[in-house]
Amino acid sequence: MNRAARLIAAALAAAAVATAAPVVTAATATAASATDPFYAYDGIVPLSSIAPGTVLRTRTLSYHLLGLPTPVQAVQLLFRTTDAQGRPSAGVTTVVRGLGSDGSRAVSYQSFYDSLNPADGPSRAVAGDVSLGGAIANAEALFVVPFVLQGYDVVIPDTEGQSADFAAGPEYGTTTLDSIRAASASPATGLRADTRFGMIGYSGGAIATNWAAALAPSYAPDVNRRLVGFAEGGLLVDPAHNLKYVAGGVVWPGVIPMAITGVARAYGFDLQPYLSDYGKQVFAKMQDASIVNALGQYPGLTWQKLAKPAYANPNSIPEYLAAVNKVNLGSAPTPTVPGYIAQGNGGVLEGTFSNVPGIGTGDGVMVAGDVRALARQYCATGNGSIRYQQYDLLSHLGAAVPWAPTAVLYLNDRFAGKAAPSDCGRIPAGNSLAPERPAAAGQ
Repeated sequence: MNRAARLIAAALAAAAVATAAPVVTAATATAASATDPFYAYDGIVPLSSIAPGTVLRTRTLSYHLLGLPTPVQAVQLLFRTTDAQGRPSAGVTTVVRGLGSDGSRAVSYQSFYDSLNPADGPSRAVAGDVSLGGAIANAEALFVVPFVLQGYDVVIPDTEGQSADFAAGPEYGTTTLDSIRAASASPATGLRADTRFGMIGYSGGAIATNWAAALAPSYAPDVNRRLVGFAEGGLLVDPAHNLKYVAGGVVWPGVIPMAITGVARAYGFDLQPYLSDYGKQVFAKMQDASIVNALGQYPGLTWQKLAKPAYANPNSIPEYLAAVNKVNLGSAPTPTVPGYIAQGNGGVLEGTFSNVPGIGTGDGVMVAGDVRALARQYCATGNGSIRYQQYDLLSHLGAAVPWAPTAVLYLNDRFAGKAAPSDCGRIPAGNSLAPERPAAAGQ
């Protein structure tokens, strides 16, 4: 088993280098099709009568890279969780055993697969699917391998749920927490009810990591008691700010329709009455788009180009306003476990030159002032174990490079029982994270 684990680690690293290349080509889905029956719950007992985190289905298969099977086995679980509207749903997670693991330590790795297509989820890539958006899950092996080599079991949830509710943070959080519950309960994984967990994620993975940490004390206190800490970078805090920050940029404006599509899907509202003809065309293309379909493809895009003139201010749309306030981390509870939060601030390197009053600068897509404000808020509301690091000269993609090894070392120290570092009292001021206010149509 140790030899096999070393083989998978080497293969993971090789595939990560290959899939991280700047040019990605599309491929056809193979082993796990979009109609894979594993993903559908067909039990007699309604999901509403089943406790969150309950395992519904289990399978063991070869860990695939770029559609090719490797010598290492992965366990995949279908489990009961909760969607953005509080309804029972079924989620999927993948468990990979660490080198010489005894089941006492595990890391929940939240992927930044960032897609509106369920076929791009990490579990699909592991099962053998090959898709354009799924290439991201292969590249993320670079983040998984260090934990596998150190003996940590790694749990990789499909954080966006089975309808790919991109940017719907609360759903990311509940799915992550129930994934940990399911992995700990399944006899197939080697994990236990007392397995300690660290959580880690960058960008879209940071959304899941932070929401899970914030919701754990109330939604999953059984999990919260076993968390040693969380590490994240490139965090989305207040999406209403981000949509204004990226507007008119070169690389990132495509996330405007992506994020609004995901949030509308998660909270069940129809955008069509508010969109211009051009907006309808763009949103139609976004229904199953991955982040790779959006980056750099909509330079100069703004919400105003997508909306009818009467709705140039998105806050004039009641459904949008209600949903965007639900996904604002500034209104979520404070985590009770130690956290490491890193954020780039060199967004000009990725073509975002915006510096809107009250929002300021960021890494190209994420707003640095929002992240600082959230870290300060945690310090002020009872969590003094927050480490904050800002990379002023690095953009979103660039900041991931120094963040990753720092995050691994940070979690290693939390598992080792070392005192958590704190930057409370030294974090510069940030933005207001107050809920968005309504605006009248035409304003």
